[in-house]
Amino acid sequence: MHRVTFIPGDGIGPEVAEATRRVLEATGVKFQWDTVIIGSQAQDKFGTPLPESALQSIRKNKVAIKGPVTTPIGTGFRSVNVALRKILDLYACLRPCKIYPGINTPFRDLDIVVIMVI
Repeated sequence: MHRVTFIPGDGIGPEVAEATRRVLEATGVKFQWDTVIIGSQAQDKFGTPLPESALQSIRKNKVAIKGPVTTPIGTGFRSVNVALRKILDLYACLRPCKIYPGINTPFRDLDIVVIMVI
């Protein structure tokens, strides 16, 4: 069983994160989900958009699925996404891309990984 921190996020985050969870569970791999909240819900409940309990879960499990998190413009808390990257020393975003049979594309036999350094 794989223990994963599950962060629904806010706004459209819960919908996106839940779809990701369903896809992962459909693989047949067994997961134990540790659900934590960050963002506006955490701000309302804990007085901080990034509670230490969420960070502890990510550090313990070493893997997390995170839905989008709203960043207020002009007011409210600072970007939770930026805070996560700084606190956890995350500096790259990997986006694997794969060609699947039956998908109409001008490319053939091409798999690529895009690395975005943040």
